[in-house]
Amino acid sequence: MKRIDKESLEIFSAALLVAGGFRPEDAHKTAELLVWANLRGVESHGVLRIPRYIEMVGQGIINTTAEPVFARSLGAIATLDADGAPGAVGMELAVEKALELAGAYGIGLCSAVRITHAGAIGFFAEKIAERGMIGIVMTASKPLMVYHGARAEGVSTNPLAIAAPTRGRPLILDMSTAAVALGKIMAAKDAGASIPAGWAVDAAGKETTDPAKVSAVLPMAGPKGSGLSLMIEVLASVLGGNPLISAALGEKRDAGFNGLVIAINPGLIGDQEHFIDEVERLADAIKALPPAEGVDDVLLPGERGFAIADARIETGIPLAAGTANRLLAEAKKYHIEGPTALT
Repeated sequence: MKRIDKESLEIFSAALLVAGGFRPEDAHKTAELLVWANLRGVESHGVLRIPRYIEMVGQGIINTTAEPVFARSLGAIATLDADGAPGAVGMELAVEKALELAGAYGIGLCSAVRITHAGAIGFFAEKIAERGMIGIVMTASKPLMVYHGARAEGVSTNPLAIAAPTRGRPLILDMSTAAVALGKIMAAKDAGASIPAGWAVDAAGKETTDPAKVSAVLPMAGPKGSGLSLMIEVLASVLGGNPLISAALGEKRDAGFNGLVIAINPGLIGDQEHFIDEVERLADAIKALPPAEGVDDVLLPGERGFAIADARIETGIPLAAGTANRLLAEAKKYHIEGPTALT
């Protein structure tokens, strides 16, 4: 493991993305999103993604000259056509629009079509909660996960994040519909580690513990995970007019990525302060539950991530040797000097 401070990692990450074709402002937004994941212990959605993002630019998947536009807007609903912009850029626009609409109508819904990979979407839900609103965020992509009862990929690992504000740190649920995020398998490959049984299958549809042999991941809780993923596809893709799964399965076509952002304003539905009081009272009641045997503390959604972030601010963010080496290899390609902490 190598350790590096948050600021240095963000600067280095943004420099790599700019060298790879990102506009400087878009690179900084993307670097902030990726490092947020590393800071909270979600290495699967962190800076290990940078070489792939640069590759996606070369393949024309990420459009670094994108001009996102709000194609439709009526009342509390808007649709953003992100034009293939970096995921962090498209989702940030969707978040701001949803917040604006929620401020006017009590709820704001923004469908974001033709975005690209959006990373750890808890990042966007947290931004909404920090503004005193409830955030619901989901994203959709091509088939990556076995549909329960089938032998082949049928749905994606579509994530869902929900954040609720408090007077302190918000509650943040950020989950994949898969047994594991695909990025965790990438992280295991970087670390030279095996993966647990029940995470993924190989090309023959059999479970594997070798991350190099993974063909598709398995759904969380069997039919529940694949069913939830399917319905996120309905909400984030079909509703927005850019179906992904049917395009991939029926037409063998990759239609990209989509997102959906919903902001709910408690102050326009009821009393804002009373709502915050009740969220905190609920949190206190859960924290007061007796821990199970072998458990030190009952944790709320997002609490573990905040604790890891506090520690990593003090001690630095650890990167697996494989991840550090791949980033340094990218830096060498573009004649960028790597941070001392990684070299």
